[in-house]
Formats: sequence, structure tokens, C-alpha cells
Amino acid sequence: MKQEYTLTIYTENQVGLINKIAIMFSRRKISLESLNTSPSEIEKIYRFTIVVKETETVVKNLVRQIEKIVDVFKVYCNTNDEIIWQQMALYKVPTAIIMKEVKVERLLREYGAKAVVIQEDYTVFEATGQDEEVNNLLQELDKFGLIEFVRSSRIAIIKSSEGIHKKVLDMEKNDPTKQPINNEFLNHKSVIFEM
Repeated sequence: MKQEYTLTIYTENQVGLINKIAIMFSRRKISLESLNTSPSEIEKIYRFTIVVKETETVVKNLVRQIEKIVDVFKVYCNTNDEIIWQQMALYKVPTAIIMKEVKVERLLREYGAKAVVIQEDYTVFEATGQDEEVNNLLQELDKFGLIEFVRSSRIAIIKSSEGIHKKVLDMEKNDPTKQPINNEFLNHKSVIFEM
């Protein structure tokens, strides 16, 4: 049965990486519900947050394939119960209606919306929430002459994850290229050659 999964992919920022990932989705005919990319908590490591509706088997196979990409450090796959997530939305409404209608002001307060831009002919409000909250406010503002609406992609934090920071530090600690070289053996060899 298909359900919503959020994939969190930690990568280096390499040219063509998004294309490699996109090809994996298109080959499997998987549509993206949402895609967001941003810097992570570690410098030069980026985070893709991708939302898909698919079966567990298909998503697990996809995760294994994405993890094989050289520039990918780690891929997490989570259901909505395993993450904390939000979206941001902007709503443009006529300023005149906001000034006249007390209902609109109460509605905006109820949804925690705040004014971002106030112009003579329109006002832009910002609200954050999940799909239901964002859609409910959209339906309510539509009754009052909504001019324009835009919603961001999902951003998410995994409840049980320590993030990638600890994993990267552990990788750096265990990196064989950064181990000190034992010069004792080399010094002994140079003495032999000097004779």
C-alpha cells in the first residue's frame, strides 16, 4: 500500500548530483510530492528533503540505490510519525478587506499568520504548518478575495536521529588517510641506505 515517506539525503554539493538523483526517480516512475535542498549543520554538506507517496518496498530499493552514489553520505527514510515537519505559506489578500473584516483578523490570529508586507492594495501574510493547516487557511482566505498563494517544500527533522554531525566526526576519526605515519620504520630504512 502506498503511503507518504520523507527521504533525507546528506550529500556533498557536487555539480550534477541533483540530476543523478532525479534520474533514479524518473526511471522508477516515482513522482515527487516535495523537494527541498539546503545546507546542513556541517559546512559543505547539504541536505535534500524529498517527499514521495509509494510502497515501502519501492522506497527501500530507491534508498539503497541513492546510497550507492559516491557523493551521498547517508539516506534516511521516514514516515510522517517519525519526523517533525513544517511548510511555510504566503497568502496575498486585499488590504481593504483586512481593514473592514474583523473575521479576517481573528482568522489570521487563529492560524498564527503574521504580516510580511503591507501595501495599499494588498497585504502578504506568512503562516507555517502542515498540509491541513496550510490548506484550511487557504480555503478561509479564499472567501475574502485571496489574490495569490504559494507554499514551500517540506522541511523536516527526524525525531530519533542524531543528525549527520556525529557520523561525519566518526568518519573523520576513522579515515585511514589521516592516520599518523610511523616514521620509525622510515628512519631505520634511511640509515640502511646511508651505509
